[in-house]
Amino acid sequence: MTTPNDDVTGAPTADGNDAAERPEARLERAVRAAEQALIEFEIAVETFRVEVENFSRLHHQRLGPMYARLDELDALIAEARAARTGDPEDVARAQSARSLVMPMPGVDELFGGWMDSDGLSPEAAAMLTDRPVQPPKRVRPSDEARKLYRELARKAHPDLAREEQDRQRREEFITRVNAAYGRGDEALLRELSEEWAAGPAPVASELSESEELYARLEWLSRRKELLTVVARDLEDSAIGAMLRMAPEDPDRLLEEIAEQLLAQVAQREAELAALAR
Repeated sequence: MTTPNDDVTGAPTADGNDAAERPEARLERAVRAAEQALIEFEIAVETFRVEVENFSRLHHQRLGPMYARLDELDALIAEARAARTGDPEDVARAQSARSLVMPMPGVDELFGGWMDSDGLSPEAAAMLTDRPVQPPKRVRPSDEARKLYRELARKAHPDLAREEQDRQRREEFITRVNAAYGRGDEALLRELSEEWAAGPAPVASELSESEELYARLEWLSRRKELLTVVARDLEDSAIGAMLRMAPEDPDRLLEEIAEQLLAQVAQREAELAALAR
């Protein structure tokens, strides 16, 4: 890596300043800095995307039945009130509440995707036999998995490629890294780290001409703009907004929401029982 007092070969200039430095050298350093900044931004976006995806899955898995129960209770309460009053407005509200209730899925639909070559998955079998269901995975990968992912992304990111063959190699590798990170698979991330270290060294590039460097900077800028849109969409999504409420302990946030929903279910059931009396 060159310094302000080095020439393009890495040797210091005779007068100790960068007066004799080629303009392309400064531009090249700007490109390198932009590349690293973009990679760090992509790492942050991908990290948040995985957390949003995991949080969304666990939110549906843990809280979906509670939301469904609340919808059903709301419909039953509205129907009971309409039956008691006969008021057309109450009847309309009951019909509207009932329309929001999702119908119970059939057996095939319920267990679609839960089947393997030997039959039902362990989770589905546990539900049918009243055995404990395996706890869902954490909302976010472990700290060690996050560390391994960041190190691999910085070393093998496709944005560091200088030719198409190297880019393809890096894209294929990072796809595997992202998949392992999404599962929080520390062991596989370690294996991938060793694989990259033992693989061919990144293709060395010669000093680019100024036109190519400017084109590279322009591409990096467009890529940053695209990622900014992706990041904004993630942050503005309902799940993203919830996750940002408890960035350090999203599992606890799910527990708090579950407690609130259980309280609402109890209140609705009491209201329904009062109407039935």
